[in-house]
Amino acid sequence: MIKVTMFSSAQKVAGQGVGSAYKELMRLLQTYLADDFTVRVNKYGRSDISHYHTIDPQFYLSTFFPNRGRKVGYVHFLPETLVGSLQIPKIFQKVVSWYIISFYKRMDQIIVVNPSFIPRLEEYGLDPDKITYIPNFVSKSEFYPLNTEQKEQLRVKYQIDPDKFVILGDGQVQKRKGIDDFYRLAQNNPQLQFIWAGGFSFGKMTDGYERYQQMIADPPANLLFTGIVPREQLNEYLNLADLFLLPSYDELFPMSVLEAFNTETPVLLRNLDLYKAIIDGYYLAAADYSQFNQAIQQLTQDSQQLKWWAQQSQKAAAYYSEEHLSQIWRDFYRKQLR
Repeated sequence: MIKVTMFSSAQKVAGQGVGSAYKELMRLLQTYLADDFTVRVNKYGRSDISHYHTIDPQFYLSTFFPNRGRKVGYVHFLPETLVGSLQIPKIFQKVVSWYIISFYKRMDQIIVVNPSFIPRLEEYGLDPDKITYIPNFVSKSEFYPLNTEQKEQLRVKYQIDPDKFVILGDGQVQKRKGIDDFYRLAQNNPQLQFIWAGGFSFGKMTDGYERYQQMIADPPANLLFTGIVPREQLNEYLNLADLFLLPSYDELFPMSVLEAFNTETPVLLRNLDLYKAIIDGYYLAAADYSQFNQAIQQLTQDSQQLKWWAQQSQKAAAYYSEEHLSQIWRDFYRKQLR
């Protein structure tokens, strides 16, 4: 049995993708790979592999301890993406950037969830031979499609007009997520129902916190901000929606998109190069607010096109399945010991 120690504080912060990715990998190891690996969390004893999910200072110090085995690090963000999410005083930004990259350089192997980040890490001085691409995935037992009758019941449960076209967004309320475009689309399409499932995972540290607090306090009548919701409730929101919309400006491999794929909900995203490397062909793309609005108008009037994109979501869910990724993770961990 291979001993793997997970180091993570992601589970302490609700409503963020890092925590979801960590939970999914733990589930996979304990369900599909339990015969191959023993897993401990935040323990400093002897280990074959130490897998770091978050960059806490105490975890950084532990990389200097003996008997850590192979040190594996997850890249969930780069310095520039972190600065775009949190309010970090300029005087500290260089220090934060140095710390993040220093942490990654302490690893024997780095994992990225999007191959587009490999050249950016190279620019920071990391060895490309020590970088491995492994995509995210989500559990079919937590995110799955419901039948028509169940979806109708959810509309009743959440007091959503059964005849309304529902557009769902998901994630932290912050500028990087494109929340301003989402809000504007709701304002200019009062005939549609918009829902944003998510809140302020990092509270007042969130970039633009005060302004977004005001937006949430006074939304258009057709826009519902749910706040942070548990995963089982998020599955319900995805199923009652006709379209999933994530207008983010910068992502790695958003868990929310995989969750939408699993529920076979059509997906509309901002046209970002980083998506093309991982999910090209499975989603509808728009470059800006105007194209988002145009795409929405077309989808609300063309049920066949909407059905086709639902089928693409189904195909994506099959590719990024637990069964597929379990073999990839098994091979990766075994390779570390060789």
